[in-house]
Amino acid sequence: MGATSSRADGASRLVFAGVAFAFLLVMLGATLPTPLFPVYQQRFGFTQLIITVIFAAYAVGVIGALIVTGRWSDQLGRRPLLFGGLVAAALSDVMFLVSDGLAGLLVARVLSGISAGIYTGTATVAVIELAPKPWKRMATFIATAVNMGGLGLGPVVAGLLGQYAPWPLHLAYAVHLGLLAIAVGAIGIAPETVQRPDRPRLTLQRLRVPAEVRGLFLPAAVAGFAGFAVLGFFSATAPAFMGEVLGHANLALIGVVAGTAFFSSTLGQLAQGRFAERKRLPLGCGVIIVGILLVGIGIGVVSLWLFLGGAIIAGLGHGIAFRAGLGAVTAASPVNQRGALTSTFFVVVYVALSIPVLGIGLTARIAGLPVAGMGFATFVALLAAVALVSLLRYRARATPDPSSQPSFRES
Repeated sequence: MGATSSRADGASRLVFAGVAFAFLLVMLGATLPTPLFPVYQQRFGFTQLIITVIFAAYAVGVIGALIVTGRWSDQLGRRPLLFGGLVAAALSDVMFLVSDGLAGLLVARVLSGISAGIYTGTATVAVIELAPKPWKRMATFIATAVNMGGLGLGPVVAGLLGQYAPWPLHLAYAVHLGLLAIAVGAIGIAPETVQRPDRPRLTLQRLRVPAEVRGLFLPAAVAGFAGFAVLGFFSATAPAFMGEVLGHANLALIGVVAGTAFFSSTLGQLAQGRFAERKRLPLGCGVIIVGILLVGIGIGVVSLWLFLGGAIIAGLGHGIAFRAGLGAVTAASPVNQRGALTSTFFVVVYVALSIPVLGIGLTARIAGLPVAGMGFATFVALLAAVALVSLLRYRARATPDPSSQPSFRES
């Protein structure tokens, strides 16, 4: 019995690791282009605005996948959606490999966004469901860490290969495509965790915010928007600021700086549990403000170290605010509406990946990159401040009786 149990435990850990690996790989692919944007810009003569448009196409794919397929895994099962996400990721790699202009790059980014959108919802749930018993308590954090860790590794891997290996615009995608074959095998051996209904209903994910949560949803969503705007900044425009403003064109260094914000976010999500529940979201807002202002100052005084320090601090703030905010609104929501509320929250924060960076591209054409960067930093700091003030007002209006207050614990 002991040997049988040991083998079963080993098999469950292998399956769990395989699904987590596939999740990490899909998210890694989403940020592979980041350090290569300057090379695309030079090769094809793109303006900074076009680069931000290419990046924003990713957010279109993510939001579309969240809305269209958000409820499909409950009807079709987790594995079909996970396979579908891998197919979209592989098609994205192929498009990057064969693309010779703007149209192909836009298609590749949309496909990458679709794969990430599918995995953001489905793989998160699958990782939690397949976690071995000893790891159940940490399953949610493992899922978010894999998500953010993959996004952080993408620029690092592509930057190292782009700088020190041949075929700089293609090798990272070829390697990623090969690794996806391993991920297909990992999903293939994973058990299905959903009982498929006889007649699946493939409906769109409704976006709604229950009335009783709206007062809390606003500051949480604004804080999440500010935090994801920071991640969008480092994913889309950090290469331009590194090269054209700070004078560092090494692709590996660009990749490390871009990835740092995501790695810090993972640490912030882990660290937020050390603080009292009521302090987490306000703390996250405050840390975002400090970090993004350091980024703006680094741009203004042309300091790589201030720029990097701001990335680390703003990433920490994002992790704290994002996990605390999402946990707070889902805990305060009626159980039967949490799925729709979570999807609405994710749509809001993923919009933040595209709109602000497009603003940077437009402003850079008119006033130059330094002004655009410092203006962006001010904008994000103001957003985080609005979230903080809105949260304090919400709490001031709330009934002081603790039993009537929504719990600020993780869902």
